[in-house]
Amino acid sequence: MSTDAPVLVTGATGYVASWIVNDLLRDGYTVHAAVRDPENTAKVAHLQKLAEQHPGTLRLFQADLLAPGSYREAMAGCEVVMHTASPFTSKITDPQKDLVDPALEGTRNVLASVNETPSVRRVVLTSSIAAMFTEAAELPDGVLTPDRWNGSATLDYQPYYLSKRLAEQEAWRIAGEQERWDLVTIHPSLVIGPSLSAHPTSESFGIVKELGSGKLRFGAPQLALSLVDVRDVAAAHLAAAQNPQAHGRYIVSGSDSDLLGMGLALQAKYGDDYPLPRGPLPAWLFNLVAPLAGVDRRFARGNVGKRLVCDTSRSREELGLTYRSTARALEEMFPQALNFN
Repeated sequence: MSTDAPVLVTGATGYVASWIVNDLLRDGYTVHAAVRDPENTAKVAHLQKLAEQHPGTLRLFQADLLAPGSYREAMAGCEVVMHTASPFTSKITDPQKDLVDPALEGTRNVLASVNETPSVRRVVLTSSIAAMFTEAAELPDGVLTPDRWNGSATLDYQPYYLSKRLAEQEAWRIAGEQERWDLVTIHPSLVIGPSLSAHPTSESFGIVKELGSGKLRFGAPQLALSLVDVRDVAAAHLAAAQNPQAHGRYIVSGSDSDLLGMGLALQAKYGDDYPLPRGPLPAWLFNLVAPLAGVDRRFARGNVGKRLVCDTSRSREELGLTYRSTARALEEMFPQALNFN
């Protein structure tokens, strides 16, 4: 990836995308940041601040995931496209409209423009381990490997997971129909760590906020989770773009834990001031009350008390990642999470 050519980042104001923009600017790249509204100063202020701090150049472009052709101008002259824009929200009324359509149609629209832009040589797509599985109980010995696809998510059951699988499969289909550009997909686990924006939107902040709210002070479920520092996710994207040999799917995860483990990791620094969980909530009890917490009982049964180990060997060996402490990332994230809306 030459610093002479601009790099397009879709959804540039997002949690992960902002750190990608930061790293690109730090390394001297010209970043074409595609956002919904470049004139919304509150949304883009942190990107402008990054541009002032680093040697690279920032250019803002208006683009809409569901508007065909809206990325053409931003993509002109780019050799690398980093497609991060995709919805991650628990506030849904219509799974098809709120999750699947933006993820799937957005991927189609971005890659249609890639096919029309002769300068593009590589696309790095932000996917998720959600594209690979729904329940830890599905995994052989609880180990998640990069060759796995999610076969259990539906519109009625974990539709976010379905949206990630469908979008990625569509990306691989489109990539396979041509030979000019290649595709690399990055699959983070639950992304944690500080946000560059004063108003983070990632639902992971909501999860961390719950830990400090007191709702789980009598016990947190041992709901299997893997965690990764947002800065490591950004580093994975740059490595995937810069390494000519990078190919296929990369699981990006710093540690394997559970919801209780996240709470315990915050105890040393924040335990005296906040009602963080100190012990486990029995699985049978969580299964009983799960719907009250917005958790499907099937999801609870398949993940509480289950083993989950992410195989990150490819990201370590081929992308050269060395993962940060996820406990430290949680500590840095916690004060921002308390103000999450």
